[in-house]
Amino acid sequence: MTNSLFFWLSKLIWMVIRPDFLLVAFAVIGMLFWFSGAVETAKWILACVVLVMIIITVFPVGRLLLAPLEHRFPTNPALPEKVDGIIMLGGAESNRLTQMWRQPEINSAADRYIAFARLVSAYPDAVHLFTGGSGSPMHQEWKDANTARQVFMDMGLDTANMIFEDQSRNTYENGLFAKRLVHPEPGQAWVLVTTAAHIPRSVGVFNRLGWPVIPYPVDHVTRPDRKIALGLNFSGNLGRLVMAATEWTGLAAYYITGKTNTLFPSDRSER
Repeated sequence: MTNSLFFWLSKLIWMVIRPDFLLVAFAVIGMLFWFSGAVETAKWILACVVLVMIIITVFPVGRLLLAPLEHRFPTNPALPEKVDGIIMLGGAESNRLTQMWRQPEINSAADRYIAFARLVSAYPDAVHLFTGGSGSPMHQEWKDANTARQVFMDMGLDTANMIFEDQSRNTYENGLFAKRLVHPEPGQAWVLVTTAAHIPRSVGVFNRLGWPVIPYPVDHVTRPDRKIALGLNFSGNLGRLVMAATEWTGLAAYYITGKTNTLFPSDRSER
């Protein structure tokens, strides 16, 4: 499967299987049955929708699914004295808002910028690489790299010495295109910065490409002790469920299509 075909299929399939869409879709189906006269069938469908909504509201299902992802690799890993390169994956950028407001806008994954800036300061002689184009099927002109460049400039970082990869559309292309730019050599130490839940899939991709990296997870959602508290938070819990479904679906899709070597990559995964 070509990269472009995979990109388009993944966008289309995910659009109709994401949890929030499915809730709305089944609610609409239930109403259609109701209006068509199949009241009993409609009641069962709508009752199931309400039950799922109650479960999502009370039980942090998303956190439960995110915990194995976020705990797969150690946080604040010990880094070697010499680091050859630091990589930050795009995804923390709100490119549409950046274009509209004409100032850099970032989202809840902004921890990536903080960690990357800290590592750039700690290892000024390393290669500083940002990789991220656009994941939007309709707006490829909205580039993560363009927003990132503006953010780094506002942070006072020297962007003239940074490398910006701006053609990748997903995590696999992040690794593939970045590798073509910097040509990493065996034995070098490269640090990979991205959201904790996204680290397993990212490491799997880099391992598959023969580019071993030191994962540096940030932007955590779960607690270190993995304790889960009940509450009443439908919107928050649904958002985390969508995030977890994104990563677990991505792990399966990448493994099936050969973009990773293992279903659930770890530091012991085959490289």
